[in-house]
Amino acid sequence: MSTATKTDTAASTPSARRPEDRSPAVAAQTGQEVAVPAFAVPADRGRTSIADPVVGKIAGMAAREVPGVYAFGGSLTRALGAVRDRVPGGRPSVTRGVKVEVGEKQTAIDLEIVVEYGVAIGELAYEVRENVVSAIERMTSLEVVEVNIAVTDIHIPGDEDSAGTRVE
Repeated sequence: MSTATKTDTAASTPSARRPEDRSPAVAAQTGQEVAVPAFAVPADRGRTSIADPVVGKIAGMAAREVPGVYAFGGSLTRALGAVRDRVPGGRPSVTRGVKVEVGEKQTAIDLEIVVEYGVAIGELAYEVRENVVSAIERMTSLEVVEVNIAVTDIHIPGDEDSAGTRVE
């Protein structure tokens, strides 16, 4: 056997191949099967960090999707938010009434909500909690350890104090 033949044989063994030769695209061309993980372990290919405001926005949007949630935040927060919303260029804050703590793998959320009159608060809190946990875990892969919900007010139809704060 010549030296060139030995090199070719060594290169064709799986342990001698370069990493790029073991890619799914190369494997498909050569007819080999390659196990591709669903996702790489973060330490293998870099680090991803998710900022608190990102998780806060996801939580706020998910909680707003649940029927029966009228508004977010305490009365002072809503009053200041209403003023800010009326300023030219101002827009409603998705994170009003939402506080989050984000770690490397876990997060905790605190929500302050106003519920509509007649809604069963326990059932509403359960639905909000489930929707928030589902959205955050699906979008960020963070484990949600807790979602604390504080009902700060109840909206009664025709109540003047809450005019203009309806969740859209």
